[in-house]
Amino acid sequence: MASTIREARYRVEGMDCASCASKIDTAVRRLSGVEDVSVSVSAGTMSVKFADENDLATSIVSRVGKLGYRLHPIQAGQASERKAAHVCSGHDHDHNHDHDHGDHSHDHDHDHDHGHRHDEHAHHHEGNASQKGETAAAAMGLHGHDHGPTSGPWWKSGKGKLTIASGLALIAAYAVGKTIPATEPWIFTLAMLVGLLPIARRAFVAATMGTPFSIEMLMTIAAIGAVFIGATEEAAMVVLLFLVGELLEGVAAGKARASIQSLTALVPKSAFVERDGRLDEVPAETLSVGAVILVRPGDRIPADGVILSGESAVDEAPVTGESTPVRKEVDDTVVAGTVNGSGALRVRVTAAAADNTIARIVRMVEEAQESKAPTERFIDRFSRYYTPGVVVVAALVAVLPPLLSGGFWDEWIYKGLAILLIGCPCALVISTPAAIAASLSAGARRGLLMKGGAVLENVGKVTAAAFDKTGTLTEGKPKVTDIVGFGRSEAEVLRLAAALEQGSSHPLARAILERSTADGVAIPNIATVNAVGGKGLEGAVEGIALFFGSPKAAAERTPLTADEKARVAALNDEGKTVSVLVAGGVIAGAIAMRDEPRPDAAAGVKALTDAGLRVVMLTGDNRRTAEAIGRQFGMEVRAELLPEDKQRIVRELKAEGFNVAKIGDGINDAPALAAADIGIAMGGGTDVALETADAAVLHGRVGDVAAMIRLSRSTMRNIVQNITIALGLKAVFLVTTIIGVTGLWPAILADTGATVLVTMNALRLLRPVRAV
Repeated sequence: MASTIREARYRVEGMDCASCASKIDTAVRRLSGVEDVSVSVSAGTMSVKFADENDLATSIVSRVGKLGYRLHPIQAGQASERKAAHVCSGHDHDHNHDHDHGDHSHDHDHDHDHGHRHDEHAHHHEGNASQKGETAAAAMGLHGHDHGPTSGPWWKSGKGKLTIASGLALIAAYAVGKTIPATEPWIFTLAMLVGLLPIARRAFVAATMGTPFSIEMLMTIAAIGAVFIGATEEAAMVVLLFLVGELLEGVAAGKARASIQSLTALVPKSAFVERDGRLDEVPAETLSVGAVILVRPGDRIPADGVILSGESAVDEAPVTGESTPVRKEVDDTVVAGTVNGSGALRVRVTAAAADNTIARIVRMVEEAQESKAPTERFIDRFSRYYTPGVVVVAALVAVLPPLLSGGFWDEWIYKGLAILLIGCPCALVISTPAAIAASLSAGARRGLLMKGGAVLENVGKVTAAAFDKTGTLTEGKPKVTDIVGFGRSEAEVLRLAAALEQGSSHPLARAILERSTADGVAIPNIATVNAVGGKGLEGAVEGIALFFGSPKAAAERTPLTADEKARVAALNDEGKTVSVLVAGGVIAGAIAMRDEPRPDAAAGVKALTDAGLRVVMLTGDNRRTAEAIGRQFGMEVRAELLPEDKQRIVRELKAEGFNVAKIGDGINDAPALAAADIGIAMGGGTDVALETADAAVLHGRVGDVAAMIRLSRSTMRNIVQNITIALGLKAVFLVTTIIGVTGLWPAILADTGATVLVTMNALRLLRPVRAV
């Protein structure tokens, strides 16, 4: 019987460079029963798919432990600073409003997709698996990676302690060697061994697990070779510089990793929960779904939830980047980590700590960082041949000149050893993942989520953007745009219409009631109200007989004048739904409603066209409404489309040579999203949005699509700069080494310097993403 395939995720302690990740990947992949391995230096995580066999989980932990790294299983609901969040179920709605302007009944087609996804990582680790792995790692205590860069000050880490010990040994060697010159050869050799022994041990273990050409192996060969040709002082210095370089890499990697992890610090440590009529302060991570909490003015909200009572302005900037506080009232949702304004709120918790929005964002970004971009995969393949090739070149440089032209052996072996150090691929291998990890983190902090490096690369290649209308370019709900008084004042028309609509949950009724509330209109009580099938509503208010419905139905009761008909037609031509009020047998006025554009939509569309993109609207709504909205944006409009029509148009755009991004809410647009090069979901729950598309704009701003494209293009420029730095420095020092200008010290500085420069250049992407 075939074994069940399980997937486990681990936090890898001490992994902070591309060389580390490569060794771990190779070692675990060579275990029998392992199907797939995905390692992210930036997130400090590893995902493994393997056969559910006895002790295989233990073997994975133990094998990585022998390399000198500690594995910590990431389990669902684990209460730690870094939470692993399951992606939960959610609902996303696409409201395709088909407004028949001659009928107040207004058909609203609601298509619901209940996307339930449970990423169940079967972390059924035996109790001793982690323990054995820790023991194995502890046995390798000399390994410089014993503690990750974020677990405390650098000098308290194993790597820091080893670097300090090596530095002190070198200082002592200088003191003794200069005092007693005869001791210099062996005293510098001893100082070198302080740092080299753990490096050599790691090189040997990595070689036995499938990575013979690791940086540790190159370092070991170079140091031992230097001793044999009498360059003991340089050998000791090179080992120290190597350790300092690793330390700097660790600090830089920790800074990139902390960027996204810092989101978890937004959630407060405690919460006030209602129990049996009293308030208890409890740890926020213990809150269960359904619990009722009190959020005081000025406090951070400790959990995702729905407001039961109270209203307040909530500052969502820490999570979504929205600069203006958002007004929240009963039945509105709130997100953990946002800041309550001036009003107290009672909130019912809708997600446990491990499943809240911030935890899901962190989890998604970490998983995205484990997904390699095409450029990264190419660099990985290139480095597999690059390093052995450099070893061959170093050997030829060391051997051929003395054999063929009578060169001095010591001189050319020295040059060969320097080339070995120059050949380390660390800077080259980290050039792409460092930039992509920083970019994914920066995007997530602004509410721009992408499914991985491949998506991030492809977003920047987009040349055409196809937008859904309802809920994407528009708010997704109708608003009162015009109140026209014919026989009565505008305020009176609104007051009487609201009286008929009160108590109705119809979207158009809600729009009228919201406008009356906003205008401070006192709505009178109504004795009776009746729905007139397909035509509108009728009733009596303050002794006045009222009818509120379509212009056609109103005209059946009281004819409209030519001016009134012209005004209604003009409003219809603007894509607005018009309802006419008849009071006491006289045309009193009209109210026009429309699903209005998002406030930033015009600027967002302009930013895309300015960036050279072709922008088109694809909508199922009627042509008159769609073109009225499209005119405001100056964009191409395709209306009255079925889902398969949207898919066909996307394919036509691709056939014309465009790289197409489809932007919608991810449900009715599913066929078009699948057909597009990139599918971007607007707003909605983060889990469903990313399930149905390649990327998501959490805050629903149209301008964020342009920001996502700009971020992608900046990232690709950064990657090109990184590769240029990595290969350029090595090329320069290769030439200067062969002609005898530079030696071992500059060689290791070239490697370390390139790695640090590449990482620091990538960290520039962590700067805030500029809004449109």
